[in-house]
Amino acid sequence: MILKTKMAGQVYAFKNLTDVLAKANDEKSGDVLLGRAASTVTERTAARMVLSRATLEDIYENPVLPPEKDEVSRVLKEDLSLGIYRRVKGWTVGELRNWLLSHETGGEDILRISRGLEAEAAAAVAKIMTAMDLVYAASKIKVPSTCATTIGLPGTLSFRNQPNHPADDLKGIIASLAEGVSYGSGDAVFGVNPVEDTVDNTKAILDALWDFMQRHEIPTQNCVLAHVTTQMQAVEKGARACCLFQSLAGTQLANDGFGVNAAILREAYDCIHTLGQAPGPNLLYFETGQGSEQSIDADGGVDLMTLEARCYGLARVFKPFMLNNVSGFIGPETLYDGRQILRATLEDHFMGKLLGIPMGMAPCYTNHTKINQDDQEMATMLAAMAGANYYMGVPVGDDVMLAYQDTSFHDDAALREILGLTPAPEFFEWLKKRELMDEKGRLTAKAGDASLFL
Repeated sequence: MILKTKMAGQVYAFKNLTDVLAKANDEKSGDVLLGRAASTVTERTAARMVLSRATLEDIYENPVLPPEKDEVSRVLKEDLSLGIYRRVKGWTVGELRNWLLSHETGGEDILRISRGLEAEAAAAVAKIMTAMDLVYAASKIKVPSTCATTIGLPGTLSFRNQPNHPADDLKGIIASLAEGVSYGSGDAVFGVNPVEDTVDNTKAILDALWDFMQRHEIPTQNCVLAHVTTQMQAVEKGARACCLFQSLAGTQLANDGFGVNAAILREAYDCIHTLGQAPGPNLLYFETGQGSEQSIDADGGVDLMTLEARCYGLARVFKPFMLNNVSGFIGPETLYDGRQILRATLEDHFMGKLLGIPMGMAPCYTNHTKINQDDQEMATMLAAMAGANYYMGVPVGDDVMLAYQDTSFHDDAALREILGLTPAPEFFEWLKKRELMDEKGRLTAKAGDASLFL
């Protein structure tokens, strides 16, 4: 692999592929703080030039983290389709980009080569793409998934109803849940982040969500976002759950910090497959975000965007129902401002789709980040144009338990109207039956009345 190029009369030489990937990355505060980012725009451009000329075989032969030392690398290697890889290994990263953007290349064409692409290859090609490139290429790719119902179908946009409560009060959770449902939010999942990560609390919330779904005959799925081992114990005690959740990282060291590994994830799938309330086949829900590995000093010297791509490579092994990205959740130490969060949102959505993941997006931010509501809404609209499967639905966009800003129930309705999209089919029919939505997917005058369900 050639690791140098001449630009503006100066030769730029890079140490290895890991160095090239880091310096080719769009500016991110996490990479800058750790001294991995390009020092100038010209150096970044030179790194992108070197990267564009690298072949997919170069990437395969130069792992950023050795498989013998990192479980994520081992899982990614084992999952790669060598037959597909051999057909494309001679492509350069630049040629891959051109092929993805060709008007003759469709989404099914892209998914046919997906399992022959390494996660690092997805990161590499995203680094040399513009915002419109990322939106256009991702918009071609449709990745539907089925738990109790199906999301991600063409012409649809779904939402996770996220009725978090600062004290895990069940009445408060259900009141918030009812409001969201009245706005048409919740066809992706009814998903609660618990304050108290215990088996009994997790079971209580799961059962409350399930009872609400059954009482009103709502076609969707439920989940409580405790640690996956807590959820498994709750299900084994009789909690009624449709899918199990876990946060993922792109290195073994970071996943060790999360208390998870491939064996636990396989056990989780077997648990919910056997004891869960949904037929599947997609029964796991994952969450990721650029910078999680760096924030706990578990990045292995790799840039944050490449590690994020590795999360998607790990996730696809388990054929998830959902994966949502929360790159803005950590704060300015990883993504400094609105521009960086917007760029990361588009990168993450594209990389996940390219690797065959049913991607949801949470263009979120914490209040100590240099971002405003316009930045967040622009990221949301662009990712919706790119074909995100789903977003969050949070009361007035302000999560009172996690203390961060995300998409609101009102945003959910507006995005559907702007793009002419409807909820998932079963949920859409249910909303029309309850006279909350018309045939075109627009909310009726009844929308927003939580008392309909209380």
